[in-house]
Amino acid sequence: MNEAGMNESCSVAPVITIDGPGGSGKGTIAQMIASALGWNLLDSGALYRVTALAARNHGVDMANPDALGVLAQHLDVQFLALESGGIKVVLEGEDVSNEIRTEEIGLMASRVATLPAVRDGLFERQKAFKDYPGLVADGRDMGTVVFVEAELKIYLTASAQERAERRFKQLQAKGMDAKLPQLLEAIESRDWQDMNRAIAPLKPADDAVEIDSTAMSIDDVYNAIIAEAKKRKMIK
Repeated sequence: MNEAGMNESCSVAPVITIDGPGGSGKGTIAQMIASALGWNLLDSGALYRVTALAARNHGVDMANPDALGVLAQHLDVQFLALESGGIKVVLEGEDVSNEIRTEEIGLMASRVATLPAVRDGLFERQKAFKDYPGLVADGRDMGTVVFVEAELKIYLTASAQERAERRFKQLQAKGMDAKLPQLLEAIESRDWQDMNRAIAPLKPADDAVEIDSTAMSIDDVYNAIIAEAKKRKMIK
């Protein structure tokens, strides 16, 4: 098989959840692990971002939870793995991988994620990603709400300043205009929204392994998670 191999004693597909605030590196890490293990990948944050983008594109009122819920249920979205290791997000036949990562859509996504109608519309779709040989699920409530049965739950975080600087460098590399103070303010605002929302607030699961990536490299974080998975005999 691949680097990890599959524990033959597993009768159901194992799940690794990676939750944490925006910019903590959970998306990159989730892609690396899913690619290395040959497992399925769920970018749950992208689902909310795609819902927010679809709502904007179709003129759906952000104050109309029922309409947003219907939109979420019928979302025409695909996640396509690229040879480079990234994920191409396709909404209604259009590549929206970069558009859904803007700060505007990020803030809108945090708003729609608080709505029960939207969460209900996306819940079963997220559960359907759990399939053999395994799933790496990246988000904000994967371990606390969607996959409470997951064998390994990671809560990945980093300081707001570090996350803002990472985002600043990402945008610069793409040739996009960005200002560090505004990015920091947006990240702190989103953190507050996510941690204080009434439904499924951002927090570590009770049995999560917490990793602060502020002073860690991507490889260090990857190795730490792989070590935890091996400790639980999820992989060889």
